[in-house]
Amino acid sequence: MQPIINLAGKVGLITGIANEKSISTGVAEACIEAGAKVVITYQNDKTLAFIEPIVARLGIEDVYLLDVTKPETMDDVFAQIDAKHGKLDFAIHSMAFAKRDDLHGRVVDTSPDGFALAMDVSTHSFVRLARKAEPLFEKAGGGSLITMTYLGSEKVIANYGVMGLCKAALEAATRYMAFELGPKNIRVNAISPGPLMTRAASGIAGFDGLMAAAVERSPLHRLVTPEDIGALTAFLVSDAGRNLSGGVHFVDAGYNIIA
Repeated sequence: MQPIINLAGKVGLITGIANEKSISTGVAEACIEAGAKVVITYQNDKTLAFIEPIVARLGIEDVYLLDVTKPETMDDVFAQIDAKHGKLDFAIHSMAFAKRDDLHGRVVDTSPDGFALAMDVSTHSFVRLARKAEPLFEKAGGGSLITMTYLGSEKVIANYGVMGLCKAALEAATRYMAFELGPKNIRVNAISPGPLMTRAASGIAGFDGLMAAAVERSPLHRLVTPEDIGALTAFLVSDAGRNLSGGVHFVDAGYNIIA
């Protein structure tokens, strides 16, 4: 009898690995353990140095440059996946960025340029990723798209600023793309983890307090880990999650029902 989460024969693209503590690292580990062939990306040469130990440890062969502010790099990633694998079964979008002043400042003070940059990198990049993945998903007979969001999309989180708007738009994009791509057997979901210390989270002022509050107030009184997020992601992109699309799935020890 096969395990419930079985990704044997599937090819997946995973973005957003920055170091061992990244959410995407846990995702890559879970997907590889379930049998998937994983393609990962890095943002620049500086980040490549940090992920090389992960690449070696997990035995990942396909590692490509992807800077979403440079469209040609996304074109190149999907061209290489097509040339080598001829299909794609799932893609994980785990990237976000906002200027520090826009993240910590008032939303009403956000500059037009800062707002546009945050929305482009954090939200529209998911839309572009979906568009590029679509023909490769079709070659596979369907596919699964996953993005990473946060509770700040629907609740006011101190020092989260413009990113809360970006995540709200990201969740709306998830629903609309699930509707549009569903007829092609392409599923689109968002995962909303509880607070955990990643490189991205380290840029949010007062983040230690958010983690302490999550432990104190969540029904399970604990923090989540990248491995927890990886387990859910592997389930969602597997055939076991074939009828789940358009949702925001919380992995936060129940904190979202309290906050």
